[in-house]
Amino acid sequence: MNTMKKSIYIVLTAAAAISLVASCSKDPKKPGLEFMPDMYRSPSYEVYSGNPNFKDSLTMQKPVDGTIPRGYEFFHYPSTLEGYEAAGHDLKNPFEADSTHLAQGKALFTIFCMHCHGESGQADGSLIATGKFPPPPSYTTGKSSRGGDVKDLSDGKIFHTITYGVNMMGSHASQLNPTERWKVVMYVRSIMQGAKAATTDSTATASAAPVTTK
Repeated sequence: MNTMKKSIYIVLTAAAAISLVASCSKDPKKPGLEFMPDMYRSPSYEVYSGNPNFKDSLTMQKPVDGTIPRGYEFFHYPSTLEGYEAAGHDLKNPFEADSTHLAQGKALFTIFCMHCHGESGQADGSLIATGKFPPPPSYTTGKSSRGGDVKDLSDGKIFHTITYGVNMMGSHASQLNPTERWKVVMYVRSIMQGAKAATTDSTATASAAPVTTK
C-alpha cells in the first residue's frame, strides 16, 4: 500500500471511529454529532419543484425511452381507417353484459363522455350546450363520419374510436385503461341497442296497423 492510499485509509478509519463514538450517546437529549448527515438525511424535493441535481432542473423525470408500464396491453390496430375497419371486424367485447359491468360502464361514461354526448347519447351534453362546439352524432339517429349509422357500430369500432379519438373527440387511452374502455363500449352499445329495439317496435307497429282505403 503506497503512502497516499495509506493516508486516505487512516483518515477514513478515523472519521468512521469518530462518527461511531460521537453518535452513540446515552442521553437521548444529546444524540451526538452526525458525520456526513446528507448520507442518511437527504433533502427531499416536491414532485413538480425545481431540482439542481438534474440537467433539466426537474424533479419528476421522464421514464427511460422504451419503458413499458406494468400490465400494459398493446393495441395492434393503427389509427387509420383500415385499422378502424379491422378492429370492427376482429374485436368483440370480452366482458359479459351483466348489471355490474353496465353500472361500471355508465359511471365511466358519466365522467368522461356525458359532457359531450349527453346522458342518453343524444349529443346534448353540457359542453355542447354552450354553443362553442359542434355536436357529435347521436347514438340513436346519427350517421358516423366513417360511414353507416352510429347505432350499428360494432364493439371493435367503438373501442378503436375511444382509444384514438375521431374528429374533435380526442383519444381517451390515457384516461381509460382497456378494461374501462370495454365497459364504456358495453354501456354505449346498450344505448344503441335500445334505439334498435325502438326502431324495430315502431316498424312492427306501422306494418301491423290497418290500411284504410277510400
